[in-house]
Amino acid sequence: MNRAKINWLKEQYPPGTRVQLDRMGDDPRPVEAGTMGTVIAVDDIGTVFCNFDNGRQLGICPEADSFHKITQEENQAFEMSM
Repeated sequence: MNRAKINWLKEQYPPGTRVQLDRMGDDPRPVEAGTMGTVIAVDDIGTVFCNFDNGRQLGICPEADSFHKITQEENQAFEMSM
């Protein structure tokens, strides 16, 4: 991953950003698709580290995994359903 892509990830996913995992690549213990979490940090190789709502803490590899930002409305709806 090049420096420009890593910087873009850091700008798009600052700490506190809410995300939802769509699919986790070939991790031996993947986080379940649909799990939501909060970004902790993006490191210097582009891994997006998250605290997931199911208690897991894991890095998302943007080149192997699929995820997206959760809108404020989606997050509020999720919190109200709990």
